[in-house]
Amino acid sequence: MDLTTNYLGLTLRSPLIVGAAAPLTEELDNLKKMEDAGAGAIVLHSLFEEQIRKEKLELHHHFTYGTNAFAEALDYFPENASNVFHVGVETYLEHIQTAKSMVRTPIIASLNGSHEGEWEHTAQLMEQAGADAIELNIYTVPTDIHKGGSEVEYEYIKIVRTVKENLNIPVAVKLSPFFSNMANMAKRLVENGADGLVFFNRFYQPDIDIENLKVTPDLILSSSLDMRLPMRWIAILYGRLDVDFAATSGIQKGTDAIKMLMAGATVTALVATLLRHGIGHIATIEQEMIQWLEEHEYLSLEQLRGSMSQINCPDESEYERAQYMRAIQSYHPDTSIL
Repeated sequence: MDLTTNYLGLTLRSPLIVGAAAPLTEELDNLKKMEDAGAGAIVLHSLFEEQIRKEKLELHHHFTYGTNAFAEALDYFPENASNVFHVGVETYLEHIQTAKSMVRTPIIASLNGSHEGEWEHTAQLMEQAGADAIELNIYTVPTDIHKGGSEVEYEYIKIVRTVKENLNIPVAVKLSPFFSNMANMAKRLVENGADGLVFFNRFYQPDIDIENLKVTPDLILSSSLDMRLPMRWIAILYGRLDVDFAATSGIQKGTDAIKMLMAGATVTALVATLLRHGIGHIATIEQEMIQWLEEHEYLSLEQLRGSMSQINCPDESEYERAQYMRAIQSYHPDTSIL
């Protein structure tokens, strides 16, 4: 079974790509294992906006030592910032270069941030280092009660447009699902240069340690249930926008990947399942896909892709409000526990 697909203008051996799976992609030896296991492409761990700003502040600090010009700004970072942001720009660029020399699998650099300013220059450096494409991971949690939704959306648009204007390689945008009109936002991103849309960014929610009175990070790996949201939006937008869709969150096994492709995804990004089962699980998922495709007599991925999208469903309302009403009405609780 030929699983070859095309994503961001890149020919991939498979639609199964590795998402920005830190710490897996930080280890160079793992990249070769990913290629050997059958990964179609590898999205490297993210370079964070905070890392870029921290390096700039430290550079200015050394140039202006004794003037206290940046004392307050430097205090913004925690004392252990060097441990949190342990990968600098130069180290990340060297990682891209080494990765490109080690594997033939396309390497996609990941740039994570929330403010305009550093994106375009750093993206150019990533391109010069050899990245085949760049994934812009726009991770922002708007909390300014005076800022309207249109302002937040415009910031996304400006970042994408500016980066795209300064690059010759493809750009995918990994975005949040929390827009008032997700369909319109997707359309505007494509109009401003996005070659791919990655659905969706997972916003990790903090927890509260009630004994030590601390707000603590709480990372919970995704499960198959988490794929419902990106699957729905890919299905709604497939065929309506001229863009590649990458599905992420919740893809654990071959049938999960099949569902995403049926919705209209070009590729499916694997992260949590590799952290749970190891890099070799890529090959397992691929074999599960092949087995299902052969059993159901599919001849190619193109025959499958988008077959269950909204535009190809007899009842388009299945992906909208009617689905909600039917789901509620069809649920029957266990009366023995009432």
